[in-house]
Amino acid sequence: MNQKLKIAVLAAMFSAVSFVNAQQEDVASNSEKDSTLVEREERAAIAVSNIKIDGQLMALETHEDGKFKLRDLEEAWRYDSLWLNELHSNAELFSDMLLEIQNGPGQDSIFTVDLPTDTLKARLARMDEKTPFNITYNASLESVIKSFLTRRRDLMQRMITASQFYFPLFEQELDNQNIPLEIKYLAIVESALNPKARSRVGAKGLWQFMYSTGKMYDLDVSSYVDERHDPIMATKAASKYLSRLYGIFGDWDLALAAYNSGPGNVNKAIRRSGGYENYWNIRPFLPRETAGYLPAFLATMYIFEYAEEHGLQYKKAERAYFETDTVHVKNLITFDQISKLVDIGTEELEMLNPAYKLNIIPKVKGKDYALRLPVSKIGKFVSNEEEIYAYVKKELDSLKKPMPNMVTAQDQIRYRVKSGDYLGKIAERYGVGVSQIKRWNGLRSNNLRIGQRLTIFPRKPYIAKNTAKSTSSKTSGTTVAGGSKIHTVRSGDSLWTISRQYPGISIENLREWNGISGNNLKPGTKLKLCDCSS
Repeated sequence: MNQKLKIAVLAAMFSAVSFVNAQQEDVASNSEKDSTLVEREERAAIAVSNIKIDGQLMALETHEDGKFKLRDLEEAWRYDSLWLNELHSNAELFSDMLLEIQNGPGQDSIFTVDLPTDTLKARLARMDEKTPFNITYNASLESVIKSFLTRRRDLMQRMITASQFYFPLFEQELDNQNIPLEIKYLAIVESALNPKARSRVGAKGLWQFMYSTGKMYDLDVSSYVDERHDPIMATKAASKYLSRLYGIFGDWDLALAAYNSGPGNVNKAIRRSGGYENYWNIRPFLPRETAGYLPAFLATMYIFEYAEEHGLQYKKAERAYFETDTVHVKNLITFDQISKLVDIGTEELEMLNPAYKLNIIPKVKGKDYALRLPVSKIGKFVSNEEEIYAYVKKELDSLKKPMPNMVTAQDQIRYRVKSGDYLGKIAERYGVGVSQIKRWNGLRSNNLRIGQRLTIFPRKPYIAKNTAKSTSSKTSGTTVAGGSKIHTVRSGDSLWTISRQYPGISIENLREWNGISGNNLKPGTKLKLCDCSS
């Protein structure tokens, strides 16, 4: 072996020995670190909730701050809270869009947008070439477009941002039903992309279904659930309904007009126009809101198509709708419990699961309800399902007040008139007409007296409030002047858990009496337990 080779071998052997020694030192050092880390974790933590179900012991670990320490293979993933706020803030935009459609831009509106009429005509012509809608220039459409670009500019900017969450979902469902993908813009006109939107006549959700139309397309409505608010189910139903309307009229403009006002009103407008079957020709004979409906739709399509030309920016969404996933729920569970168990905010749960009216996912025979979560949270839930349901069962069994009863729409009920009641309010709650209530009860006027009993045959599900007295003598309520009560919010309290402590008081009562719009409560807050103004 030559000298150079000997040196190389000796150098390699020396390096290997040094590496082994270094590894041994690192192992010893890491062992000490691991031991210290374990001790720290043991000191930090960890309270264990032991639950015995069917003879088996289930355990859920919690940190010092009370949050559950569910383990999952995936690393926890957060997304920008500003994006969540953007979606939540759309509630206030629904009324803005509705006013724009009903009232139009107005004769005295002053437009400052730089959009020459010739430029607009050319752009509309290019749009017309690639869409089945009849997009032609007219002065009314120009007014709506310019109004959207000035007075409703903020609304349009926020719709462009929020659309990144919902449009992928819409496009998939529209494609499944062979519906033009441009129909996705209709949800902006209908609801300003607010799945909780509700019109003054009772239409609900992203696609604004009335109760009866929703039932025709298998959208379930019960005490706990209103599937008109569910983005996927409602989009499927809207696609089927629009497909049926197109089958009737053979024209997408008329199909949209019929979606808004009903096929009957469109047929009447066709007759009154002398037989014209073009939207712009029958427009003067349509209801006022429908007359502004298609222009608002086409204006929205134009603005999305030419957003950059008008200085409207696409803000990158941190999460699209399909970066979420669903898990079928096997037993009743509340949003508060899900929030606590998988470390997700209740506001985010409400946004992802808008169909659940009381922030409760029920267990109903014959129904299959799903929970939508961020992809990163699904693993936590699925990997710990057995322990989660055991914990939920134990917690629900320990509560004083039973869950709200599911009441079918066929039952006859006896309703006791309360302070603040009037026939219209009662009729709305049970989905019946004022004239029906008067006929069932032999009423000659609309006057009611407190304590009066009314016979009602509900036409939609409702929540029966439990008026039985609590058997527990302990309550966190405090008697105040006038015999009313207040509740002092404690750590871990929610509107739902508080309502269950006081028979006859619902979440809606607590919100109304205390001016609460969301679900977040601060410890120490005093909540009124009555309508003290009445």
